[in-house]
Amino acid sequence: MEKINLKHSIIFFNFCILVSPIYLVLNFEPVTFCLFLILILGISHGALDNIKGAKLIKFLGYNKTIFFYLAYILISLLIIIFWVVFPNSVLLLFLVVAAYHFGKEDTVFPYRGKFFISECLFFLKGSPVIIAPLLFKRDETNEIFRVLNFNVFESRFFSDEFLIILLCLGFLSSLYISKKENLNLKGVMIMDFFSLIILNFFLSPVLAFTLYFCFLHSIRHSISLIFELNKSFKTGFKKFISKAIPLTFTTATIFLFAIYFLNNFYKLDEAIYKVIFIGLASLTFPHILLEYLLEKYEKRT
Repeated sequence: MEKINLKHSIIFFNFCILVSPIYLVLNFEPVTFCLFLILILGISHGALDNIKGAKLIKFLGYNKTIFFYLAYILISLLIIIFWVVFPNSVLLLFLVVAAYHFGKEDTVFPYRGKFFISECLFFLKGSPVIIAPLLFKRDETNEIFRVLNFNVFESRFFSDEFLIILLCLGFLSSLYISKKENLNLKGVMIMDFFSLIILNFFLSPVLAFTLYFCFLHSIRHSISLIFELNKSFKTGFKKFISKAIPLTFTTATIFLFAIYFLNNFYKLDEAIYKVIFIGLASLTFPHILLEYLLEKYEKRT
């Protein structure tokens, strides 16, 4: 896996360098293209949550997986409802949780430190996903947040100086986490950081996030799932596709239906932004909770 992750980071880093001048020449906002990538690649990396959920249900002493589906759907619906009622609070919480999730999941080796310190390091490592677009494309990023009824980052507290400090802390946390690892793993952490910087410096916020989310975060997570299914990549890939298609298709259908419904009240681009980010939030919370509980119970056994 170490060699695979290194090659993946190298390919993605070079991809970021190549795609940036192309975007500058074309200079267009491919919101529907971003939606397509997220529906196909982004969502699919969590499409095996049903299998993990069945495993968690057994750990909890239950036999029927219907309890998992009900809990997963209930959490997703509550996130959507709370977002509508308390958009600032829920989105801020989502960004904090997402930064932690990206920081931990994109660390391609096990890292164990003191609980609070390690959690802070993972948060700081993942925070450039949020901080970089605010620093390099503040107006465009805040415009998207306004569509989502979120105005926290318009505060003077989030000055450029403060964002630069956070970005530097994000880089330093990557170095600290990998300080005992070999050069290959250190290279993965450094390339991933600068890939984010390149994307957000040249591309629009939504495109930069989409390329990171789909081609780095999601593919990396999917590769790990493939090898969990089978040690042979070819066999594991076939199993992954067959198992991921049902939930990916179901989720994509719900997303498209939501866009069709919201387009009656908002412009198409605004409807897509709402579905992408509110939809991802509604999936991210139960996904992270599932990963946490499963990891906790697996350690006990």
